[in-house]
Amino acid sequence: MISHRVLLLGAAAAFLGGCSLAPQYTRPEAPVQASWPAGPAYDNAQAPPGAKAAAEATWKEVFPDERLRKVVGMALGNNRSLRIAALNAEYARALYGVQRAELFPTVNATAAGAKQRVPADLSRSGQVNRPEEYNVNLGIAAWEIDFFGRIRSLKDAALEEYLATEQARRSAGILLVSEVANAWLSLAADRETLRLARSTMETQKAAYDLIRKRYDVGLLPELDLRQAQTRVDVARADAAFYERRVAQDRNALELLAGGRVPDELLPADLSTVVPPEEVAAGLPSDVLLRRPDILQAESLLRAENANIGAARATLFPRISLTASFGTSSAELSNLFKSGQESWNFAPRIVLPIFDARSWAALDAVKVRREIAVAQYEMAIQSAFRDVADALAAKGTIEEQLAAQQSLAEAVEATYRLSSQRYEKGIDSYLGVLDAQRSLYAAQQGLISARLARLAARVNLYAALGGGGDEDASSGGGR
Repeated sequence: MISHRVLLLGAAAAFLGGCSLAPQYTRPEAPVQASWPAGPAYDNAQAPPGAKAAAEATWKEVFPDERLRKVVGMALGNNRSLRIAALNAEYARALYGVQRAELFPTVNATAAGAKQRVPADLSRSGQVNRPEEYNVNLGIAAWEIDFFGRIRSLKDAALEEYLATEQARRSAGILLVSEVANAWLSLAADRETLRLARSTMETQKAAYDLIRKRYDVGLLPELDLRQAQTRVDVARADAAFYERRVAQDRNALELLAGGRVPDELLPADLSTVVPPEEVAAGLPSDVLLRRPDILQAESLLRAENANIGAARATLFPRISLTASFGTSSAELSNLFKSGQESWNFAPRIVLPIFDARSWAALDAVKVRREIAVAQYEMAIQSAFRDVADALAAKGTIEEQLAAQQSLAEAVEATYRLSSQRYEKGIDSYLGVLDAQRSLYAAQQGLISARLARLAARVNLYAALGGGGDEDASSGGGR
């Protein structure tokens, strides 16, 4: 009988508590154009036929180099920033569970029993008496019936905040994958540049030693010797600089990976790297609304929308119930004969007449929603700019790389001819030095252009929101 009353009370409250005062959510229009920018910078940005869309390509498909895959896997399992993002999502999920529990009553049950022995000389009947007594109580404490959806709106807001943290975790995972890939590629480029600096330094030393011998026997002026010495010193400084860069690149990579990266997983230079695959950009309307950071901003906007419903509900009456049911018996053996049942039902109604704080809170929540709208629109605009920049880089890098390759070849020929003219005494050593400087700079520029070509593919994949690989957002080794 007690359980029947509890069920009836719960069913009635659930029936009456379905109303919500939250405004109907409408997604704001995207404040960007319907297509990606066009122009000379974007003419060559299209992906080759058969390229996957970024949303369909997992990071393992985009990065075919097995060494890079293993380093990314280490980062997804060990990176502390990603672990914090995952724990924040778990915390938000727990808070959502707490808020959702407010929709249901808290039922407490208590039971007590006692057994006594009364001696015959103290008993009215003159015989030994063993009375037994029990009490069973079931109670509901201050359960608010959600007539106007206040608790339901708070629950919806908590759910959207949880979903926002989930998207933040996905965004952190995609960012981590791209950062690891770029750090790994930068290490390859700097190792190649370090080898170039060392090779240039050895070449300059050899030239200096030869000029020194000729100077010692009076065949060359001191000016040639000092000019050769300056090139040796510049090459030494560059070698030391790139030695430091390589060490710092490895430190940065291992910070992202969350631990020591084995030597066999590190690239020797860019020529040993398997290039990332190209991905198709698609349409802004399809791509931008799937980016985790935009989904996060929209979830926060939905949460503020639900908070308006909760704030509005505080302006309406609130009804809470306190109920208790109990039964007791003076003799356990006569439970069904002498048992007595009692129950107490105490509704409490709070009727707001005028509450300035509630009205001010509602105004504040409405302003927060407008802020959330602006943040959502700004997230879309920032994402559009990220993709446009990545497309511009991809669309121009091939021409830059071809021009840099041609420049390096032309300067190398110039250096060879200048050296021959100097050996024959036709030209001064200054021409050789100029050619050496130009060649070294052109070779460095060629390495930078090759790195930029690989990085452009990585950055476009990240700007498009990455793929659906769960490992890129799960936090790995939590």
